[in-house]
Amino acid sequence: MNILTKVVFTMALLGSASASASAQLGPRPFYLLDQMATSALKSKLSRCVNRPFFKSQFSIGHRGAPTQFPEHTKESYIAAARMGAGVLECDVTFTKDKELVCRHAQCDLHTSTDILLRPELAAKCSQPFTPADPDTGTPANAKCCTSDLTLDEFMQLKGKMDGANPNASTPQEYVKGTANWRTDLYSATGTLMTHAQSIELFKSLRVKMTPELKAPAVAMPYQGMTQQDYAQKMVDEYRAARVSPRKVLPQSFNIEDVKFWRHNTRYGKRGVYLDGRYSDPNFDPNNALTWRPNMDEIKASGVNIIAPPLWVLLTLDDAGKLVPSQYAIAAKAANLDIITWTLERSGLISQGGGWYYQGISDAVKNEGDVYTVLDVLAKQVGVKGVFSDWPATTTFYANCMNLY
Repeated sequence: MNILTKVVFTMALLGSASASASAQLGPRPFYLLDQMATSALKSKLSRCVNRPFFKSQFSIGHRGAPTQFPEHTKESYIAAARMGAGVLECDVTFTKDKELVCRHAQCDLHTSTDILLRPELAAKCSQPFTPADPDTGTPANAKCCTSDLTLDEFMQLKGKMDGANPNASTPQEYVKGTANWRTDLYSATGTLMTHAQSIELFKSLRVKMTPELKAPAVAMPYQGMTQQDYAQKMVDEYRAARVSPRKVLPQSFNIEDVKFWRHNTRYGKRGVYLDGRYSDPNFDPNNALTWRPNMDEIKASGVNIIAPPLWVLLTLDDAGKLVPSQYAIAAKAANLDIITWTLERSGLISQGGGWYYQGISDAVKNEGDVYTVLDVLAKQVGVKGVFSDWPATTTFYANCMNLY
């Protein structure tokens, strides 16, 4: 084989590999870049605008791409993969007949699907729809759970943009609750998925998988299924699909689940402890005395990856600049890998940024500051990945910083 032939052959292989991993970012990452104040970071990112973009494991699709697509649907997952998310998430819960499905919570069907518009299925809801009462100020309400339905019934539903209208007087009004900074543009279809179906889809998309075992809303054991049975059932579906443990990062807010996977399955080495201790009113990410267990104890228990919300990892220095929190410093010192959540989930940064920017909003003033947040998380905190509701933004940053 002559040199020219070798070059052509090599370029063909590279082209094929690149095509399979290429990403389509759309206008949003560049819109955000345009909003940035002049800085060295903006200059660096600007030099990346015209380059090709590829899939990155730093970019994690949170429930798919739910800024514009109904969460945990086939369409949402595919959109996230097209935007270069190298890791996708199925939040795992179960139906009345104990089949695993992808939903953010066991009891969110009334806000994330069209169940209330299907009378025969709505009749099975734990709490039927009740209209708002303007005289008493009581909001409209309903509660519909995956455990109210068999798998066959669940699969009849269509996913919609998550949200509800608390002032509704009818189910038709109630389901129209999409946040004004999201859209219904892509909600014509919303294909729900079983956990097993999501695995096959993710395999076809050639991404890693990070399923989250959701806390049951029903009493456990459920029909004889214990919490450990539930945790085992989730990883068993990866084994049945012949997915390597290296491609799976199982998550849970329940550290006992993570320890169970670590000590009883081949899928536990990359288990992710979703740290929910922020909900304790005494929790302070800059005061180690308010975290129990401490980072060394978490590491010693077999946990290798910890995942708090992004605001827990950041604080402001005396000059008002974003820097790692004491929580982030302690996690790194304990040799814990860090993943964080969730970028682009809480509306416009210029309007305060919401829950995900609490404690750091003084340093985050406009939409472009999302890149400053990402830069501190990546370079100073050292996170291994960031969940995003619109993965194109994270993919753009990751590509520019050679984080694949």
